[in-house]
Amino acid sequence: MATFLSHETCPTIKNILLLDSEGKRVAVKYYSDEWPTNSAKLAFEKSIFTKTHKTNARTEAEITMVENNIIIYKFVQDLHFFVTGGDDENELILATVLQGFFDAVTLLLRNNVDQREALENLDMILLCLDEIVDGGIILETDGSIIAGKVATHSVDDGAPLSEQTISQALATAREHLTRSLLK
Repeated sequence: MATFLSHETCPTIKNILLLDSEGKRVAVKYYSDEWPTNSAKLAFEKSIFTKTHKTNARTEAEITMVENNIIIYKFVQDLHFFVTGGDDENELILATVLQGFFDAVTLLLRNNVDQREALENLDMILLCLDEIVDGGIILETDGSIIAGKVATHSVDDGAPLSEQTISQALATAREHLTRSLLK
C-alpha cells in the first residue's frame, strides 16, 4: 500500500513577501486562503511591516508572531524579505526558506540587492518564488539551485540580454561557491 504525505505532515508556507522600505509590495506570493481579498492581503502586509520595520534584522533573520502566524524576516538595503507559516510550523524550516529566497535573489541580482534592481528583474524574482514553493509546499531551499533554475528559464526565453545577465549571475554563483569551499 502506498503512503502519501498529507498536508498535515508537510511543512507549509502561507506566503512569501518582498516589500520596500515603506512597506509597499515589490513581489508577493500567497499560498493560503487565509487572506481571501487583496485588501486583506494588503492589511496583513501593513501589519507585519508596522510590527517589524523598526527592528534591526539586517545581519540575521528575526522572528515574530502576527495574527497567529510565525513570520521570519530579514532586511537588506531598502528591501524587506518575509516568510510566513502557521503558529505550529518549525521556525528553522521557515528560516531556511527565507535564506534560500534571499540567497537566490542575491545571486540573480549579482549582490546588488536593492529595490531598483529588484524591480528591474522582477520576472526573475517571481520565478524564484515559483521555484521555492508551490501551493504552500516547499520545493527547494538552496539559493544556488534556485538561481540556476531561474537562470535556465530565462535562457530558454532566448533574449540575448538575459543570457548575458544570466552568465554573470552564474559566474557570481560559482565565485560564491568557490569562496565557501575555500573557507
